[in-house]
Amino acid sequence: MASKEASRTPPRSRREPGGRAPRQDKYSVLLPTYNERENLPLIVWLLVKSFSESGINYEIIIIDDGSPDGTRDVAEQLEKIYGSDKILLRPREKKLGLGTAYIHGMKHATGNYIIIMDADLSHHPKFIPEFIRKQKEGNFDIVSGTRYKGNGGVYGWDLKRKLIRYIRAISLFFSVFIHVLILYRLYRKEVLQKLIEKCVSKGYVFQMEMIVRARQLNYTIGEVPISFVDRVYGESKLGGNEIVAFLKGLLTLFATT
Repeated sequence: MASKEASRTPPRSRREPGGRAPRQDKYSVLLPTYNERENLPLIVWLLVKSFSESGINYEIIIIDDGSPDGTRDVAEQLEKIYGSDKILLRPREKKLGLGTAYIHGMKHATGNYIIIMDADLSHHPKFIPEFIRKQKEGNFDIVSGTRYKGNGGVYGWDLKRKLIRYIRAISLFFSVFIHVLILYRLYRKEVLQKLIEKCVSKGYVFQMEMIVRARQLNYTIGEVPISFVDRVYGESKLGGNEIVAFLKGLLTLFATT
């Protein structure tokens, strides 16, 4: 069951105190990477293309967790190509978890909206203008991509990925978790900051916990149908250890919320 896209909150004023014209919205993309040397140039090019064609003010923050494949070197080149005002490399020395990567990226974000997505091309940037339109139409605190309504779907998954999907689908029995498996979202910055303060998870469960906390705090959530395409280059980060950690985190979340 999809979330109720509440519109009980009237749209906020577009004029700042003192009669000044409102500042232009800026969107900070948080892009955690680990061994994405081949995918990173493509996803960055697609992001820049989408933002530029739509006239959207943006920055892309790359949080590389000590990738041994040279992802950081690629990110440094992209920073030179597109400019350090648009591409911000904020690396860490080792792999410390998806949740802490977002926390690290938030410290450097200057936008008033935050977009989180995967760097492996499974989330196409072409949907970002739709996320933005949806947010403005409903004045939502969060906009999440969904594969389960409209024209959304999954393409290119092999048997292993489908098995993982079926395991994860157990949680979808509870409507509160309908968004948790989608790592493609737009947040108001202040909302994401508040959620990060409340969350204790560090791995993939971090995304699930953020939606649980969002509902507890009565934040509004809009949905945009997206197509999820399996990665073209590289290997999935969802190994056996990650799956076990996800299930353990899921049980902990059930027990503590």
